[in-house]
Amino acid sequence: MRKENTAKKKVKNPQEHLSFGQLLLWNTSAVSRSIALLFTGYLMYYCTDTLGVPAAGVSIILVASKILDGVTDMVAGFIVDRTQTRWGKGRPYEVFIVGLWLCTWLMFSCPPQFSMILKYVWIFVMYALVNSICFTFLNANQAPYIVRAYSSQQIVKQTSYGSIVTMLAAVAFNITFPILMGRLATSAAGWSALAAIFAVPLAAIGILRMIFVKEKNDVDVTANQEEKLKVADVITVMRQNKYILLLASTSLIFNFVTNMGIGTYYYKYIVGDVSLMSVAAAAQAIAIPLALVFPQLISRFSVVKLMIAGYFISAVGYLIFFFAGSSVPLLVVGAILSGMGTIPASMLIGLVILDCADYNEWKGIHRMEGTMSSINGLGGKIGAAIGAGMLGILLQISGYTGVAETMPDSAYLMIKLLMSLIPMALYILTGLSLFTYKLDKKLPQIKAENAARRAAAEAELKK
Repeated sequence: MRKENTAKKKVKNPQEHLSFGQLLLWNTSAVSRSIALLFTGYLMYYCTDTLGVPAAGVSIILVASKILDGVTDMVAGFIVDRTQTRWGKGRPYEVFIVGLWLCTWLMFSCPPQFSMILKYVWIFVMYALVNSICFTFLNANQAPYIVRAYSSQQIVKQTSYGSIVTMLAAVAFNITFPILMGRLATSAAGWSALAAIFAVPLAAIGILRMIFVKEKNDVDVTANQEEKLKVADVITVMRQNKYILLLASTSLIFNFVTNMGIGTYYYKYIVGDVSLMSVAAAAQAIAIPLALVFPQLISRFSVVKLMIAGYFISAVGYLIFFFAGSSVPLLVVGAILSGMGTIPASMLIGLVILDCADYNEWKGIHRMEGTMSSINGLGGKIGAAIGAGMLGILLQISGYTGVAETMPDSAYLMIKLLMSLIPMALYILTGLSLFTYKLDKKLPQIKAENAARRAAAEAELKK
């Protein structure tokens, strides 16, 4: 009798079931992209300590590339939203994962004999291709792709449980990379070889989602969604949807902190051993099982509330870093808390973007998942570039030279502050800003009315 009831449950809710194979296939691209992002975080260190490019010069390159990003992000989102192919709307753009890894390898393969000007040009072009083209389209297509590939319940599970897969991959990278970097990346050729070791298999893994995951759901059946998208609609959504702008601002700060790349400098000059970064990275794996309860937590508290709590938890972790010095136990505790707190903001933001798309539909404008993903992605990439850029500028101002024997105390203090109190303050401000997000209260009504409109539109089409 119990078996029959279980079978009936499965038949009753087939749209909620998500197989382990579906989970892995969807997250092949996420794993590949997240590791590419982590790899790119070492660009400043590569440029200053291998190519001999001044930190301030690298900062200018990173910030300048964001001017191009500002254009390509909005264009990419618009292009994705207008796309209608036999492969779907978001799926075709997964091909950019191959270009992402090719350009990442080239970015870390700059010929060391180049003049300083040619080094600047090489880094700028490759960095722009990675961020302004490849990452841009891969950010823009995520929300349109997933909402057409899975049901709403599957999306929550895919995003929550999928974050475990992505985090495990990130932890594995953070453990192995410092060790491989210490052994291989002792020259320009070593950095190129190291990049190739990651690029080849991860490009192959990343393309699996495009090959096997199809778009099945039609969410564009209502009249306003079937109208041809115009450039003016981009302006409309930015004017009428204040929530996506708030999310973009929080992504800016989040990526500013996570992409500064100060950890390498901290472990080299404060701790005295870069390989110990692996210990802290391994400790962060303790927080990974938290993702197993995300579906239950989301149904009770909402994603945004989890993000707020996460930012405050991370702030405590960064405060511990300030007092840790070279103490590995304290660094491990700080790493666990700071890593645990960033999980909601880094892994669940896609769910909030889909809520914003539902809000657009409810207001009678285009859903524009691609455009809103691009707006949020633009905020994140600006934050990442400013973080990396400010790192170089602040290190230069503090007297950083890259040679321990000649560095003043001010350089060591700056490295310590960038590792602790500065990100702590930024995360507290970000958490406080999210208290102005009020969409959660309206969502049940919004989703119900949207579902009713879609059902009516589908019934009309069948007549």
